[in-house]
Amino acid sequence: MTRYLKYATTVAVTATVLALPSSALTQEATEILEIVAPTDTPTKTVDINVAGSLELQAGMYGGEMIAEKMPVAGVHASTIAEIEGGIVTAWFGGADEGAYDVVIWMSRNEGSGWSAPKPVADGVDAAKRIQYPCWNPVLFKQSNGTLLLFYKVGPNPSKWWGMLRKSKDDGLTWEKPIRLPEGYVGPVKNKPIELANGTLLCGSSLEDAGWRVQMERYVQNRYWSKTKPLNSPLDYAAIQPTLLAYPDGSIQALCRAKSGRLTECWSSDSGKKWTRMMRTQLPNPNAGADGTVLSDGRALLVYNHTRSGRSPLNVSVSTNGKKWEAALVLENQPGEYSYPAVIQTSDGNVHVTYTHNRTNIKHVVIDPAKLSTQPIVEGQWPQ
Repeated sequence: MTRYLKYATTVAVTATVLALPSSALTQEATEILEIVAPTDTPTKTVDINVAGSLELQAGMYGGEMIAEKMPVAGVHASTIAEIEGGIVTAWFGGADEGAYDVVIWMSRNEGSGWSAPKPVADGVDAAKRIQYPCWNPVLFKQSNGTLLLFYKVGPNPSKWWGMLRKSKDDGLTWEKPIRLPEGYVGPVKNKPIELANGTLLCGSSLEDAGWRVQMERYVQNRYWSKTKPLNSPLDYAAIQPTLLAYPDGSIQALCRAKSGRLTECWSSDSGKKWTRMMRTQLPNPNAGADGTVLSDGRALLVYNHTRSGRSPLNVSVSTNGKKWEAALVLENQPGEYSYPAVIQTSDGNVHVTYTHNRTNIKHVVIDPAKLSTQPIVEGQWPQ
């Protein structure tokens, strides 16, 4: 796992201390702990009070910013994928969300730290001599080795369109951008699922006539098809599903919604048919979430466990997608910590990137085998 990280001093110290059993903590280690988690840390937090340093929670390996300082004022909506020998992340950034200069940026980490962010896609229309803003990149590496970059281009989410770039060398070079067919935007925020036959099942959504979720299928890297909307905006205004594929073959779509809770639909036939959308017990402040099903069969979800604002940012786990247990609090101070992207890499660790106050992208590493969990009862985070 350490080949993916260039730790800041505090992260490295925290990882060292976490590796020690409690009986092995020396006076020196105790002093280190005091440096990492000062006793004057404010206890007044947003919604959740956590004693001590968040980095010392069970299963929390460490965290870092992607860049010491981003090359643009505003960044948001990161995505992450595993590549040969490391990981890669992308996000949109510019003067502000929706500004004409917003492009897709990318950074790589192959063991020696994060590379300097570089633009990888833009919204320039040379024929019309205009530049549109870019939105919501999604990276995904197919089993055939191709790295895909889905993203959106357009003046706003109600008028944007889907774009796709492909790379055969883990993002070092890219093929010419492809515009998706009319009415398709690809995976709108979160990574797709690759089915056994190679088809990509993409959780998508439209905002042009009310918020509605649809599932799109990318077949043989050539053809697109889609379902009818899974919801009526009059019942649940929902977008940005994250897809969780469980060992029993069922697929859960958890969606951002305006109803104060995450909503869900289920499929038992590889995403062709879906149950009626319902509300879950997990709160949602109209903010994006993401998750993955771990190699041990548990689902891990990163989301804002609150009905207002975008702090705190939390991690929960579940064996069946119905009953969830509290695992971690990634952020709990005032600010915006949002739009997580989640993967489990081949070494078993979970990597999460998310927006950090719209000025940077933060990367956190979790050891899912070491998580200590408590049941979430009636949507209440345990204190």
